[in-house]
Amino acid sequence: MQFIERPRGGENAVLVHVDTLAAETQEDFEEFYELVCSAGARPVAVVKGARRAPDPRYFVGTGKVEEIRAEVERHQAEVVLFNHSLSPAQERNLEAQVKCRVLDRTGLILDIFAQRATTFEGKLQVELAQLRHLSTRLVRGWTHLERQKGGIGLRGPGETQLETDRRLVKHRIFQLNKRLDKLRQQRHERRRARNRTGAATVSLVGYTNAGKSTLFNRMTGAEVFAADRLFATLDPTLRRINLPDSATVILADTVGFIRHLPHSLVAAFRATLEESRVATLLLHVIDAREHERHERIEQVNSVLREIDADRVP
Repeated sequence: MQFIERPRGGENAVLVHVDTLAAETQEDFEEFYELVCSAGARPVAVVKGARRAPDPRYFVGTGKVEEIRAEVERHQAEVVLFNHSLSPAQERNLEAQVKCRVLDRTGLILDIFAQRATTFEGKLQVELAQLRHLSTRLVRGWTHLERQKGGIGLRGPGETQLETDRRLVKHRIFQLNKRLDKLRQQRHERRRARNRTGAATVSLVGYTNAGKSTLFNRMTGAEVFAADRLFATLDPTLRRINLPDSATVILADTVGFIRHLPHSLVAAFRATLEESRVATLLLHVIDAREHERHERIEQVNSVLREIDADRVP
């Protein structure tokens, strides 16, 4: 049973995008819009602005908060989505003002991953990433966590609901890590067996929606799900292919990368991303039609450095 209850799809969403002076916090609005649609939300209004630095209380100024609240009321929106990373305090303060759920960019990407995960390992990895992200945001009704463990007899004397919920989350993270470590060991054993055959492994890497799965299907004759949307592929797929010189290689289709990929996802998906780290060769797939392809190449290289795969040819 999945620990995190996902909201239903098709929600009316107000989008918030703020231009900042700092390049490291600047985000692409078109990519954000694609992420929102990929998550199944319906964008009903967009609030844009510019700031030298984020407001510590709301990220945006009080005038923008009023504008967001007005759009929420006008369109009966159920969620406000920020194209930025928000602190737990900023999320709480904003929710109190706009009277609906507020999600930042990381929460949005995690929600998409929760929809895409199909394998047992993929679902565990997504849940682990969600719990790590949400463990600092234990401010709403978390009683559903208690129900799954049986609340009577669980709390210590004088323990608050928040302390109970934090302990339950910590225990669940421990369980997930144990299961994923076991799956990681099994994946390692399968990899050793493949290596004994002498077949090299070629891992397809690249920005999300660059066309990796389409290329994978064309090269291997497989029928891996491929669609023109962000993060269509989440679980890795491996297939043998024979090269013209009679050599055999293992081709691996992997999850795509994105700018400012949340650290919680990188940590949770370490077993999946290992396919790239231990590959014989990385084949970087690039969409030549993308006008920001040079920036996206650098983003992919940045993630490869983060997972220690930058030394693979």
